[in-house]
Parts: sequence; structure tokens; C-alpha cells
Amino acid sequence: MTVSPKTLTFTGHNGLHLVADAYGSPSNTPVLFAHGGGQTRHAWGSTAKMLADRGYYSLSLDLRGHGDSAWCPDGNYQLDHYARDLVAVAAELEQKAHMVGASLGGLGAMVVEGEVAANTFASLTMVDITPRMEQSGVDQILGFMSAHSQHGFASLDEAANIIADYLPHRIRPKDNSGLAKNLRLGDDGRYRWHWDPAFITSSNVSRRHSPAPGETNSLDTVAARVKLPTHLIRGRLSQLVSEEAAQHFLEVVPQARFTDISGAGHMIAGDKNDIFTEAVVDFIGSVDQAS
Repeated sequence: MTVSPKTLTFTGHNGLHLVADAYGSPSNTPVLFAHGGGQTRHAWGSTAKMLADRGYYSLSLDLRGHGDSAWCPDGNYQLDHYARDLVAVAAELEQKAHMVGASLGGLGAMVVEGEVAANTFASLTMVDITPRMEQSGVDQILGFMSAHSQHGFASLDEAANIIADYLPHRIRPKDNSGLAKNLRLGDDGRYRWHWDPAFITSSNVSRRHSPAPGETNSLDTVAARVKLPTHLIRGRLSQLVSEEAAQHFLEVVPQARFTDISGAGHMIAGDKNDIFTEAVVDFIGSVDQAS
């Protein structure tokens, strides 16, 4: 079994400190995980451990403004800054990493390969995200994130009840203690999400999650420039990525593999972790074998 992770600190864009959990030996092929907006590195815990057990060096990163990574002093959470953070982290690794990014993390990684620094990664796995997103899904996600960002929750149980209402398809854990990793306890005794409130209140939040029509085309252009092995994994219950959007992505990125996981929503790793992990391992294994 994999031992407890080693916590590492990286220097991101503009010197921002970023925190990651590392599993396995640094001499093994690295797999870098970047979570979605409003999540933390702990969203990848089970998958990262399983990949380390398969012989990979797994790194689960807290994105800027999330978890234990630093909050941006000027509240700037534009997509290209997330991309440049990923470039900086990848540059500190001994080998070229396979990149696995969910939602915000996936878009940031796509911008790396299509705009900022091509060939940074060995492969790209985008988890339930494409340049084209369903507006109703965007609104639902942002509504959930903003609803309790200021006042928080009186207890872990209250937070668990709200999450259960938001994710009715997911089996509710019997023990709520794991939630503590994704919440921070304030001096007032209330729990709040473990991310910078400016992430959701900043003026660029609508641009980051729901680009205007011209910007959607720009993201399509960025995606078309991605030439490395690519894998799109979609949750079939996703409120964010429709089947049409997935098919459009496969037309724009013709070398991409597609996996559609039934019974999973936007947060696939939490809904169907074993199936998701096998899909990731199978893809990056095929890339390694081909190279």
C-alpha cells in the first residue's frame, strides 16, 4: 500500500506559492493532477494513490486561491495565470508529466498546450470540460459555490446536507470527517469552503467559467492547437458538458480519445473513482508504450 503523501511547495506564476501532495517515487513517470474550481488537491486523493501503486509519481496540486496554496493578492484568477502556474510546476519535475485536469484545471492545461507553452506535458486528460459549456450548468455550479461562500456552515453535518442535496446521485458517506479537508474553520467557529472568496466574486469570474461567444471561439482555436495525445473523459450525467459539446471537441482535437462514464456527473473522480482511474491509467499507459 502507498504510504502517506509528501507535501511539496512549488513556485507558481509571479512567485505565488503552490502546495501539492506527492505519492510514489520522483524517479517514476509523473502524473500531475489539477482540480476544478472550488475544489482542492484532496479531490484526487484516491486516484493519485492508485496511480502511485501502479508505478507512477502522482502529484495532486492545489490551484492558486484553493486549499493550502496562496491566495492571489490582487484577486486575479484569470485562466492564463492558472496555465502559467502549471507550466512553472511542470518545469520543476524531473521528467515530462502526464497532465490530468478537471474543469478549471483542464482548461488551464489546455491553454498551456494550445497557447502558452506547447509540449509542456507528455499527454493531456481533460475531465468533464471542453471549450463549449452548457450555460445552465455553469449557472448551477456558480450558484452552488457562491450560495455559502460568505456565511459558511455551522457544522460539517450542515455542509454535508447541502452537498447531498446538490449531488443526489452520489452515495452519501457515513462519516463526514473527510469534509474537513475541503473546508476551513474560521475564528467565528463557522466552516467555509477552502478557497479565496475573490475567486467567485472577482469581475473576471463570468469570463473564466462562461466565455462570451467570441471567447468561446478563441478557446476552440486554443484547443485546435493542442497536438499532443489527448483524452476527454465525460460524466454522462454532466450538467456542464453535453454530448454535442464532447463531439465538437473531438472534431477540433481529432487525435483525442473519448471516454463517457455512465452514472457520473461533473465531478467524475468522486462519483465513479475506480472506473475513472482505470480510464486514466489505460490512456497514459498507451501513450507511454507508444513513445
